[in-house]
Amino acid sequence: MGRKLRLAAAITIAVAAGIYINNTSLLAPYQNGKPVLLAHRGKAQRFDERDLKNDTCTAARMLPPTHDYLENTLRSMRASFEAGADVVELDVHPTTDGEFAVFHDWTVDCRTDGRGVTREQSMAKLKMLDIGYGYTADGGETFPFRGKAVGMMPTLSEVFATFPDKKLLINVKSRDAGEGEKLAAVLNALPAARRRTIMVYGGDEPIDTIRRLAPDVRTISRAAIRSCLIRYIGYGWTGLTPSACNNAMVLVPINVAPWLWGWPDRFLNRMTGANSAVFVLGPYSGGEFSTGIDTPDAFARLPQGYSGGIWTNEIEAIAKIAGKGKD
Repeated sequence: MGRKLRLAAAITIAVAAGIYINNTSLLAPYQNGKPVLLAHRGKAQRFDERDLKNDTCTAARMLPPTHDYLENTLRSMRASFEAGADVVELDVHPTTDGEFAVFHDWTVDCRTDGRGVTREQSMAKLKMLDIGYGYTADGGETFPFRGKAVGMMPTLSEVFATFPDKKLLINVKSRDAGEGEKLAAVLNALPAARRRTIMVYGGDEPIDTIRRLAPDVRTISRAAIRSCLIRYIGYGWTGLTPSACNNAMVLVPINVAPWLWGWPDRFLNRMTGANSAVFVLGPYSGGEFSTGIDTPDAFARLPQGYSGGIWTNEIEAIAKIAGKGKD
């Protein structure tokens, strides 16, 4: 009996040692370099993030502005790249005249002087709007950007033309598979090398369509990221990478990261081997929204020497901490 117990214990120790060696980041090749910084919506006005809902008008709860940049504009994107961003995130909607408008909200009511669903309008009409019209930090007493942003809503083609060699993340705002077909056609018209610098995320249906029609574009959807992370936590110790993690943008909340086998370097190496890019978010606690790595305290939660991706709403501050910003 004692011999059997000793044998079982030896097997258990051997298996545990094998799992440890296969997953410890201490023995993984170190990805030297500075982190890859992603500027969410470019350089944007911040707002009170408490109790947000899908239809919350964030422009009406803007924090006192410290700059005059507006999200999803060419000027904002340029400033983000100049500040140290490697990737800029932008939001798109199809228009009735065959374009893709770069704009966050489902309707134009909150931020602009227009009315109606964004995708139910022509780009020609959207180009006439003042996209700074609705921003206020004092409950509507003053509107500091009114009249200063007329005609500043860009098209996706204008973004491509302005930043021909920059990395971009496109957010599809709908659950419409047809929108995925339209965007895939736009992406497939680009050179293959350009497509590889673009990532797309959003609703399950359009992302599934883009993944099928433009397979060399990295994508992620809510269902895909959940499948990727849960399955990796379940059996990533084997070294196998779930199919949902392949050719993807892998979004990792900072409070989930320690549960990932081989975090950080072995995990990063495995995702690189799957042709995927990893970006760490702020902590996730359920619901529809997650924060970015936006403060020194949040940045300090990253492993020392971390060289993966960072998603941030404060590109200037985080770029300086990461050693990539201007002095």
